[in-house]
Amino acid sequence: MKAIASVVEKNKDLKGFNTLSLPVCAENYAEFSSISEFLSLLRLAKEQDLKLKVLGGGSNVLMPRSVSGLIIKSAMRSVQVLRENKDFVWLKVEAGKNWHQWVIESQQYGHGLENLALIPGTVGASPIQNIGAYGVEVSDVLESVQGICLSSLQLMNLTNAECRFAYRDSVFKRELRNDFIVTSVVFRLEKNFQPNVAYGPLASWAADNEGFSSQQLIDQVCEIRSSKLPDPADIPNAGSFFKNPIVSEQVAEKLKAQYPDVPCYSQVNGKVKLAAGWLIEQAGWKGKQLGNTSMHKLQALVLTTNGNADLNDVFSIRDAVIVDVRERFGVELEPEPQLF
Repeated sequence: MKAIASVVEKNKDLKGFNTLSLPVCAENYAEFSSISEFLSLLRLAKEQDLKLKVLGGGSNVLMPRSVSGLIIKSAMRSVQVLRENKDFVWLKVEAGKNWHQWVIESQQYGHGLENLALIPGTVGASPIQNIGAYGVEVSDVLESVQGICLSSLQLMNLTNAECRFAYRDSVFKRELRNDFIVTSVVFRLEKNFQPNVAYGPLASWAADNEGFSSQQLIDQVCEIRSSKLPDPADIPNAGSFFKNPIVSEQVAEKLKAQYPDVPCYSQVNGKVKLAAGWLIEQAGWKGKQLGNTSMHKLQALVLTTNGNADLNDVFSIRDAVIVDVRERFGVELEPEPQLF
């Protein structure tokens, strides 16, 4: 235990570990490179009565100025082919691997992840909120999730069905919240490239680029994302800050009657998804600044900071946007990033 305790850093500055660039100091911080190191850190936290938290890419968390307990981060990034048949290949990818790097590398094995390029974060974080973009969600290509249950210190394997995926949601945000740490994810990729280009800008691009490759699709996805979402290295942000609200058909029809241009997307469950960015923009928040934060001038859905904001600044603009959208449209916005 002394050996593992020696890798724990005290009072670790984590400002560079969250994409909103909020000032954060971790009481204790450590990275692990194996399951045995991971379990040793868990035992250390238990022995010293330290609350344990796992940090991924820092792209979907709101971090307070001071974080007590023990913060751990996976440095496990291997990719392993488990099996394959004539149509699919199954691969086990460890949680610490950068998500975009994995999307790029995945092409040498199979296809299905191209639309999810340039999403910030890690592989281990991808199933937590069922990341998605341009008509594809990670649940579409995810076979299972492996991890450790903190309350029992038991290894667990959850199938896709057991993950109970929904729009930006999963069992990891509900029943297993704060009690499950992802160590690896198994993906099922198609050997044949069958692109999903139903999303508007992709559809028009695909029509003009017949016979495009998977890398060309990734490049186009990156181009679209970059045109809408600022690079966190240049402008601190957490990507799309609010979920697209899902409302009843009756609510959608009422809004459509009052605002004919409101984007509405019918869901398989009979509900209707609204475009949060449109609601925020119509409420007057596109490009609007509040202290050290603002809603981006090109995409109203993106909350940005000037690098000098703290968590209270983020809360202030978050709450103001929620109130204005609620008062104008009667729709409740829900933030995507979770409090760390």
